[in-house]
Amino acid sequence: MWQVKESKKVVKQLKKCPKSILEEYEVWKKLIEHSGPKNLKNITGYKDHSLKGEWSGARSSYLNKQWRVIYFTDKKEVIVFVMEVNPHDYRKKS
Repeated sequence: MWQVKESKKVVKQLKKCPKSILEEYEVWKKLIEHSGPKNLKNITGYKDHSLKGEWSGARSSYLNKQWRVIYFTDKKEVIVFVMEVNPHDYRKKS
């Protein structure tokens, strides 16, 4: 069984999230705890994938079309560290 730990930043972000996102996050969290992050790939709605650049080594899952969960895994300790829950910004950066 996996353990999900949240950064202090995530705790603050979750307080500001819409209720529907909190509910989706709780479902995502329960899936991780029972099945581990590897099984997220089997659920197409989460579109779980690895990240590049400054988030290299992290993974991202969709909670809905806009909101994402960014996390790291530690397989030795069977822990998922949630670093951010945020709305994805689609605006082009200059």
